[in-house]
Amino acid sequence: MNPKEIWQTSLPYYDGHEQTGVRPVLILSAVEADTVIVIPFTSNKNALKYLSTLKINPSFENGLDKESIALIFQIRVIDVKRCIQKIGIIEEEYYNDVLLMLKKKIDL
Repeated sequence: MNPKEIWQTSLPYYDGHEQTGVRPVLILSAVEADTVIVIPFTSNKNALKYLSTLKINPSFENGLDKESIALIFQIRVIDVKRCIQKIGIIEEEYYNDVLLMLKKKIDL
């Protein structure tokens, strides 16, 4: 598991507004203590109303099967056992946009 990879995951249910269920995530970190930092995706286009989101078009390289929205404001740490299967690698231009939005979000 490496940064820039997109994995299908099973995110646990929380009693709140976090993304849950089986969905793709973007890996942001190397594995450390059996955990990785990820950004979850949704296919719900209504999510674009939030500032810290990015539309990702499906491609052979990224492995997404439909237009997806990266929910940068929902960055989180998950256990690697939640990662089911690698589906692709995000294109460099999308990855750079994600990093820029993340830096703005956490004021770096």
